[in-house]
Amino acid sequence: MPPFRSTCRTIIAGLVAASIATPAFASCIQPSEKPGFEIRALQSQLMVVALTCSREDDFNRFVLQNRGVLVGAYNDVQRHFRRVSGGAWQRQIDAYITNAANSHSQVGISQGSLFCSNQAQLFPAALAVNTREQLAQLSQQRQIVQVYDLPICPAGGAPRATGPRATQPAARPAQPQANRPPQPQANRPAAQGTSTASAPRS
Repeated sequence: MPPFRSTCRTIIAGLVAASIATPAFASCIQPSEKPGFEIRALQSQLMVVALTCSREDDFNRFVLQNRGVLVGAYNDVQRHFRRVSGGAWQRQIDAYITNAANSHSQVGISQGSLFCSNQAQLFPAALAVNTREQLAQLSQQRQIVQVYDLPICPAGGAPRATGPRATQPAARPAQPQANRPPQPQANRPAAQGTSTASAPRS
């Protein structure tokens, strides 16, 4: 079994089997942080599609094509947790990344044999765009599950709702991995910021 699939299957199995406490998150997200969460959700969903539907080559193409944007998205998410969590930011970002991968793997499990046909056009759509704005918009258009879908922080007053999508709690996340931007390669999953099928780093 190639390293990509072996590593990814190990991670997904761990996500389903293990559990960690879900951290208490902030009440809203800054407008500048929101695209980062949308792109991370898209990347996590693509990771699961790659593993489940034998689309590893497409995933590696996506990572290499959008490496800068993906690293920037990870930095947005990191900045958010640094802002709201202080010294606990690393634990919370690990939990967030793990929860996201777990939730997207559960989507695949729930759809069973229909999952790959339902997601057949996701990679072509993701590979057809390459900017931060376009990838965030694609995530919204495809209604990718967001485990951290909080209201946007307003300039003042109460948080402003972001739309009809409700936050969907993750199933049972696993042991988070190290926080380091990934170095994707053709036959190997990318690391953190642009991870392949690795949940905590992708």
